[in-house]
Amino acid sequence: MKFAVFDHMDRGTVSLAQQYEDRLALVQAYDRAGFHAYHVAEHHSTPLGISPSPGVYLSAVAQRTRRLRFGPLVYTLGMHHPLRVLEEICMLDQMSGGRLEVGFGRGISPYELGYYGVDPVQAQDIYHESYQIIMQGLTGSVVDFQGKHFDLRKVPIELQCVQRPTPPIWYGAGTPASTQWTAAQRINIVCNGLAAQVRAITDQYRRHWAELGHDASAIPFMGMSRHVVVADTEAEARDAARRAYRRWHGHLMHLWVKHGTRPQTLAFPDEFDDAQRAGLGIAGTPDQVRDWIADQSAQAGINYFVCRLAFGDLSRDESLHSTRLFAEQVMPALETAAAPA
Repeated sequence: MKFAVFDHMDRGTVSLAQQYEDRLALVQAYDRAGFHAYHVAEHHSTPLGISPSPGVYLSAVAQRTRRLRFGPLVYTLGMHHPLRVLEEICMLDQMSGGRLEVGFGRGISPYELGYYGVDPVQAQDIYHESYQIIMQGLTGSVVDFQGKHFDLRKVPIELQCVQRPTPPIWYGAGTPASTQWTAAQRINIVCNGLAAQVRAITDQYRRHWAELGHDASAIPFMGMSRHVVVADTEAEARDAARRAYRRWHGHLMHLWVKHGTRPQTLAFPDEFDDAQRAGLGIAGTPDQVRDWIADQSAQAGINYFVCRLAFGDLSRDESLHSTRLFAEQVMPALETAAAPA
């Protein structure tokens, strides 16, 4: 089992400059604590994400850390030119000495896409073409691609990554339907659903992996993301989680509420207690958190657990204390646990 951190970077209660500085201090703590990687979201025109240009932010992460791997989860490919993303990937991988992890997606919010003049109906096609272009550029010296959305003729590629042929690639998997492609491409996946939903995805991934004749011990990461708050007492953890989750959930729903709709693919309860009962988060003492993660991970069949340790209005000190307790009293007992076959 490996542990990582996912960060929406939703807007807190301090100034923007202070939040960026606080987050970089937290990332340094993740580095010292031994987390495998730090994944940051990309969102636009919403308090759900104040890191709309993840490459700018992650260049600072590269300079503040020494061992921690990091990357966008995900680059919203429908909102960028693929050549620009390709060049940014190469720069970040070189600047970090080969520590970049790269997630790709089409963008979950039709409103964010729309603000950029992108037709949400076209986003999936743009994503597929962009992905092909980026992978061609990462593995070769020329991009030559003709599609519906991009026509690139013999474009020279001057930059390369440290990691060859490419940095590790990530994809947000919502259903088992995506596992055939991700297994064939050796792509890591991360899920947000209930444990039973995640288990359906990880089981299917393992089946496809075996059908391809690959070694079971070399299977990519299959992870799930959960809100996590650790404190000295259960009451302290619950109080902080309830308060911060309520603010985070308001940010999550901000654009949907603004447009009078509800998302079909974001099944997060309004309150933290309901989220914990559903298995979507945990707040408690180190012992409670450790036992809960062991149980949830076994149910979901994962080998990668992704924590949301900073969200809503959790203060820098609250998140640092939660991180320290998690690293000292939760991770060591679980890192050697094997995911169910």
